[in-house]
Amino acid sequence: MGAIVGGIGLLVVGMWLHDTPDGSLHSWATRLTAAGDLTGLVGTFLVLVQVVLMGRLPPLERLLGMDRLAVWHRRNGQYAICLLVAHALFTIWGYGLTDHTGAVTEAKRVVLDYPDMLAATVGLALLVLIGVVSVRAARRRLRYQTWYFIHLYAYVAIALSFAHQFATGTDFSTHPANRVLWVALYIVAFGLLIEYRIVAPIQSCARRRLRVAGVVPEGPDVVSVYVTGRDLEDLEAESGQFFLWRFLTRDRWWQAHPFSLSAAPNPDWLRFTAKQSGDFTADLDSLEPGTKVIAEGPYGAFTERRRTRRKVLFIAGGIGITPIRALLESLPARKGDLTLVYRVSAEHDVVLRSELDQIASRRGAAVHYLVGPRGSAADLDARRLAGLCDDVRDRDVYLCGPSGFTEYVRSVLDETGVPAARIHTEEFEL
Repeated sequence: MGAIVGGIGLLVVGMWLHDTPDGSLHSWATRLTAAGDLTGLVGTFLVLVQVVLMGRLPPLERLLGMDRLAVWHRRNGQYAICLLVAHALFTIWGYGLTDHTGAVTEAKRVVLDYPDMLAATVGLALLVLIGVVSVRAARRRLRYQTWYFIHLYAYVAIALSFAHQFATGTDFSTHPANRVLWVALYIVAFGLLIEYRIVAPIQSCARRRLRVAGVVPEGPDVVSVYVTGRDLEDLEAESGQFFLWRFLTRDRWWQAHPFSLSAAPNPDWLRFTAKQSGDFTADLDSLEPGTKVIAEGPYGAFTERRRTRRKVLFIAGGIGITPIRALLESLPARKGDLTLVYRVSAEHDVVLRSELDQIASRRGAAVHYLVGPRGSAADLDARRLAGLCDDVRDRDVYLCGPSGFTEYVRSVLDETGVPAARIHTEEFEL
């Protein structure tokens, strides 16, 4: 993936170099304008990369995992927006020097008089808004629906910005080959998005006829949703993976949320377990049996494929136990190979305890429950971890929970000497 993106990126830069003759950058005005052209080309290319990342291509998900793709998505989006803002500033600055006008006057002229520039300006403003609400501190203050709908405006922003590239872009106005290449990049990016986010889920729904089989309470504000359908084994789902679940009811059809499988997949049903804490999850217990379901996936690399050692330590925080419970059930192992450390704030936060105990008893695994508020004796530090699992340095570690929890446990594992390559994570933003 990186090689492909890098190769096309070099092609885009080469396009700019071809259209910037030697000796043409003889003044600050031409240099700034050329910088505006380059940042605009590269920034738009990164926007198209962002579209591909939003497509959740299964090969990428399986190869890299949700966490790494999320990091790529966040950083790539930041780079793209910064470059496009720089494109606007450099271009206006360069034009202003050429026309001997002030920045404000030149900005008004460019936005209002140049073809399609007003629409492009609105598109850039939308992208900046999306960048602002994507900052973690802002994201946590927004309802999921609000955050989701704001991000849908990214497609509007791309559409609004498309025309001005050909109307005013010097790299396209007199170069048919460049226009063909640029349109081809748009077609490929949006083609992949449409195929994997729209066409494939609809085809899967029509073929598999997924339905809610039942909803089972697992504790205070926690439920398990069972989904059944045809040919489930053909999904090739693995323990540790997740689906984007969409329930086709009047109030839910437009929302798709990620939930990991909380039991090893089988030909008869799939199950996820969720805490009823958000807008989407608050009334999962009201789902009626027979409700139609669209499931996008499976996604994620938090699976047996990451395993490098015979012995495994699982560490879960809160509802992060769900994919680990599935792995505890299905990961090939001998007696004594598997150890689970489960950290929660209170007894009622322990999810699927009876199942965990039964699996541990059947498979000869060790399970340790650390129950108590933060700052209590239940906290997990390097000394406590070594006491629970004295050979932790020789194991793979599967870690899942809220981001703050996983960051802290990673530091503990580093202190105990576990190599980063053997720490496999899946984060839950709650």
